[in-house]
Amino acid sequence: MAKYTVPMGLTVKLLFATIVAGVGSGFQHGYNTGVVNAPGKLLSEWMSEVYETRSGKKADENFITFLWSFAVSIYCVGGILGGLMTSLYASILGRKGGLIANNIFAIIAGLLMGFSKKFNSPEMFVVGRFFTGYNCGLNSGLCAMYLVEIAPTVMRGAIGSVYQLIVTISILISQICGLDFVLGTDSKWPILLGLISIVAVGQMLLLPCCPETPKYLYGTKKEEKAKAALVWLRGDNIDEELNEIKAECDKEQSLGKTTCGQMFSQKILRKPLIISICIMLAQQLSGINAVIYYSTATFRDAGFSQEAAQNGTLGMGAMNILMTIISLFLVDIFGRKTLLLAGFGFMFLVTCALTVTLKFINEVSVFSAISVVLVILFVVSFAIGAGSIPWFLVGEFFTQDARPLAASLAVAANWIANFCVSLLFLPIQAILGPLVFIIFAVLQILFFLYILIQVPETKNKTYEEISANFQ
Repeated sequence: MAKYTVPMGLTVKLLFATIVAGVGSGFQHGYNTGVVNAPGKLLSEWMSEVYETRSGKKADENFITFLWSFAVSIYCVGGILGGLMTSLYASILGRKGGLIANNIFAIIAGLLMGFSKKFNSPEMFVVGRFFTGYNCGLNSGLCAMYLVEIAPTVMRGAIGSVYQLIVTISILISQICGLDFVLGTDSKWPILLGLISIVAVGQMLLLPCCPETPKYLYGTKKEEKAKAALVWLRGDNIDEELNEIKAECDKEQSLGKTTCGQMFSQKILRKPLIISICIMLAQQLSGINAVIYYSTATFRDAGFSQEAAQNGTLGMGAMNILMTIISLFLVDIFGRKTLLLAGFGFMFLVTCALTVTLKFINEVSVFSAISVVLVILFVVSFAIGAGSIPWFLVGEFFTQDARPLAASLAVAANWIANFCVSLLFLPIQAILGPLVFIIFAVLQILFFLYILIQVPETKNKTYEEISANFQ
């Protein structure tokens, strides 16, 4: 039987494994990030009603605000813990095994949140949000490792970017599903929150059809299974790649198992770890969440109705998806470092301009229209560099033995930064108004300089060649 392939050497089976892993994991991350935004008012009112029913007195508005904020932010707390557990899952269960097992938390979370209204239990909703965060924290580390390790060298960037692509698509899906004429109603929001269980079950059924990563199998002394997995992913021409995997694993065995102490004491491990953490921090501290937060208000100030402003925000999400798709092709053409520099450079320029236009938007009428354009340009700048590259870059910096521990630390740093932004942005914005973007502009230029000086290019390089940069 003829073997069907798609362009650039991407076999149909590799494409299948990429989609199953990417969709099943990235969907949870993106969907749960955006799903509570639209029905947030309904959920807050429901919590207030439950409190009044239980206590027999009117709920204090500040208490309900705190409770809702806690329910939203505990998602990031779960993400931090899940990120820290990545190494344990990846090493014991494997990349594929860890992803399959992790779906249990998404199923539990979906059931807890989906039935929280039926049982009048905000506690169920809060615990469910924690489990979604835990699931997404694990997914962001495990899926990135799985995709990088099944990808051929020339396609690591494109395949590694699939996770972020699915995240952007699922954020848009959550925004659409959360509209008041879809599922964002008082009676349907439990369905909106419970949908994640269906996706989790889907991955649990399909991912067992895909192989474990050849690198993990070879590193755990399952050489025949590693060869079979490579044949499944590539076809028959595997000799050169198999020899690379053997050389990598042999070198790791001679050095011994990587410990946390070695990760910080040995320069060959410490330097790429610091870079990985900094790039993860750069993604979350770039200001993307702040710009998205301002988007609907910016469109409204430009003269759009509330409905048109919401549609504008959805259009911005669609633009984010489009540019992430484009970045899939650009990352293996121009390289990781080039796109990161271009992305942060453009973000800095756009942020400076956006600060001015938002500050004087009421005094200069044309600034309303300019602000809309700038918001879209910011999203474009983010998508081509900082959006997708940090997730798979850590997988390129480290060999198979050190990769799980490095991914745990880097992913945890990403979620910690995410938590800090979600916790501190609104209070600072209330004090500074649009001038809050000056903080992000300063951070962007600092990250630009850091990338320029410290981050090596990894395009089309083997792990041996990448490691040589840090020696």
